[in-house]
Amino acid sequence: MTIFLATLAGWLNRKQHDVIMYLNAENEILKEQLEKTGVKLKLSNAQRYKLAKRGKKLGRKGLMKYASIVTPDTILAWHRKLVALKYTAKRMLKTDRQKRMEVIQGLCVQFAEENMGWGYGRIQGALSNLGYKVSMTTVGNILRARGIVPSPERGKQSNWKTFVRSHMDVMSVADFFTVEVWTLRGLVRYHVFFVINLAKRQVEIAHIGCQVNGAVMAQVARNMTDSYDGFLTGRRFFVCDHDPLYTKEFRQILTDSGVEVIQTRVGCPQQNGYAESFVSAIKRECIDHMIFFSEKSLRRTVRQYVEHFHQERNHQGLDNLIPFPNIPQNHSESGPIVKSERRMVPRASG
Repeated sequence: MTIFLATLAGWLNRKQHDVIMYLNAENEILKEQLEKTGVKLKLSNAQRYKLAKRGKKLGRKGLMKYASIVTPDTILAWHRKLVALKYTAKRMLKTDRQKRMEVIQGLCVQFAEENMGWGYGRIQGALSNLGYKVSMTTVGNILRARGIVPSPERGKQSNWKTFVRSHMDVMSVADFFTVEVWTLRGLVRYHVFFVINLAKRQVEIAHIGCQVNGAVMAQVARNMTDSYDGFLTGRRFFVCDHDPLYTKEFRQILTDSGVEVIQTRVGCPQQNGYAESFVSAIKRECIDHMIFFSEKSLRRTVRQYVEHFHQERNHQGLDNLIPFPNIPQNHSESGPIVKSERRMVPRASG
């Protein structure tokens, strides 16, 4: 049996060799015919792929022996290009998917912001009309990642934003922030109460102190509603949160002066976004870079920052202008650049 298999294998090898030699001779004849007629052989990408795939297995030595249509270097070069094309195509496909998802994300946000009553299903349907097939889960994930709440809550937020924009000229907002101060008694927490005139972006520091209670806030309310120079003179709405320091007496004093107190919904700090923005700005740009050793140093620093806020800081809500510039805002491109500097002791103030 072993002798039979060996004989059969030898016969098959001779047969394969004969076939290869015949095909090689045939290729040489075809090549000679092409050279005589002057016709240049043009192969398609599919034909090149077929030769490159087979030729790679033979290697350079085998190609030198059997290749007759093209040179071994050409076949190996085709192989390298086809490999590179494979991975380039994958990268292009990935890039196309990314671009498509970016378009879908942009449309989701646009539909949600322009149509407050649209839920995830409605947005999904609108995307489908444009040829983008996505699930409601995908729509929800996109909107949540951008802080856009579902349609019922979004509608409420929209109504609030519309209300604020409509009454900005007669509206003030208020809030507290705290600062730790080193004193002879040790580390003491101070409360800073401020009010903002939204129309002018004007900030009033209504109170700074470590003792804040109902009596103090009642006096602050009387000061702000003073008919002669009260900061809330001409204001119609006063927006604040539900801090217990806004006592019934505090609210009543404002109401009796013709100022309606609007307290934001619990858990919705964005409804008092202008006040939140000021707190973030003064802490990020000033307070967080200082160490205070007295109430006097805190008051001086806050006063300096408010002056900067009014006289030197551009505000996007005012078309990027300065609310109360201490020098004329010259829009000319010519003229000297004037440097303004506020000197403070870094990391310590006392």
